[in-house]
Amino acid sequence: MTIQLHRAVGFHYTLTDDTGTELDSSSGRDTMTYIHGLGMIIPGLEQALEGQVVGASLNVSIAPEDGYGVVDPQMIEEVPRDSFRDVDTIEVGMQFEAQTEKGDTVAVTVTAVSDDTVTVDGNHPLAGKTLNFDVSVEEVRDATEEELEHGHVHGPGGHEH
Repeated sequence: MTIQLHRAVGFHYTLTDDTGTELDSSSGRDTMTYIHGLGMIIPGLEQALEGQVVGASLNVSIAPEDGYGVVDPQMIEEVPRDSFRDVDTIEVGMQFEAQTEKGDTVAVTVTAVSDDTVTVDGNHPLAGKTLNFDVSVEEVRDATEEELEHGHVHGPGGHEH
């Protein structure tokens, strides 16, 4: 059975950046599962998996535009230090939730701290990075009607109800 629209897919992966540094892996865990065609994984990886079958192994390099996007400078902001009045210590790498002017919540990462200001970045931590996936396809099956209704795979590696 090939990977195509509305198929439930399970795969193992190792993700590295362009320097070869491992960023994530499913090694020792359940497979990563998703329903193909619903946009549940980054577009470049979903495109690369299209048409693959159980047992397929592939190495895929995903450009930022097909991954988590390019870095948007408008998502980087310097804010007054006193905006964090409930936080005693602020360090580079810390993550917080912030509200946009529209009232939406966005995750931000601290990238710089001074006595008066804190620089936060609302881009995804992997934005602007080329992502290298080493993937092995472990399962391909038709998604059930219930999975399609719920928008996710059920069972191991998926959502448990």
